[in-house]
Amino acid sequence: MKKIATLLILILLSVRMLDAQDIKAYTTAQAHSHNDYERKGAFLEAYDQQFGSVEADLFLVNDTLFVAHNLKDIHPKRTLNTLYIQPILASVEKNGGSIYAQKEVPLQFLIDLKTGARETLDALVRELEPHKHIFAPNGNVMIVVSGNTPDPADFGKYPDFIFFDGRPEITYTPDQLKRVGLISQGFGKYSKWNGEGPLPEKDKKTIQKVIKQTHDLGKKMRLWATPDNINSWKIFMTLGVDYLNTDKVKEMGDYLRTAPR
Repeated sequence: MKKIATLLILILLSVRMLDAQDIKAYTTAQAHSHNDYERKGAFLEAYDQQFGSVEADLFLVNDTLFVAHNLKDIHPKRTLNTLYIQPILASVEKNGGSIYAQKEVPLQFLIDLKTGARETLDALVRELEPHKHIFAPNGNVMIVVSGNTPDPADFGKYPDFIFFDGRPEITYTPDQLKRVGLISQGFGKYSKWNGEGPLPEKDKKTIQKVIKQTHDLGKKMRLWATPDNINSWKIFMTLGVDYLNTDKVKEMGDYLRTAPR
């Protein structure tokens, strides 16, 4: 019996060590602040946690770009320039050309277009053009456009500092793929899991397949509308999801800095 008990202990320890190996590389650089603009400290709260990705919904109204969840939520002071562009520029200047003091840590800025693709994207390009030197491929802030994106055949019509949020079910040409900065999909497409207990094995295999497909293309994977608790964060890390989607910026920041590996 002692031998069996010892063997079971060794197996459990091995599993825990493998789990730790799977998630040990995660830091706040792999955290994504979903609907970041809804927080009182838009941009700054996630930035102070050194998040690797932030997201803002964008509306074009009377030639001005506003960040809001719905048209009714638009406020004159909550523009893209005020809440994001100016703080990003200030941070890059403070850090000698990099978004963070650690030069190797980039920031992904996911901009979800809520109004028409062509006119909103044209207005966004005009807004960003004067500062293009801080954006990838020249700088380490990557602009990734999501939501009402143009047809992939039109990706090449936009400046090289504009990247696009791809979908795993779309087949891109090699040139189109160069302009895909990220690949995303809603978690609900693959699972109805609520974040409690283990992820069903069938759903796990489906998600792993999509992640492998994405990684084989040399791209990073994000799932949106995911369960948002410590248990789900752990599971998404073991699955290899590249950006952990959260509305709990401080809680995720604290967890990723202090969780045992």
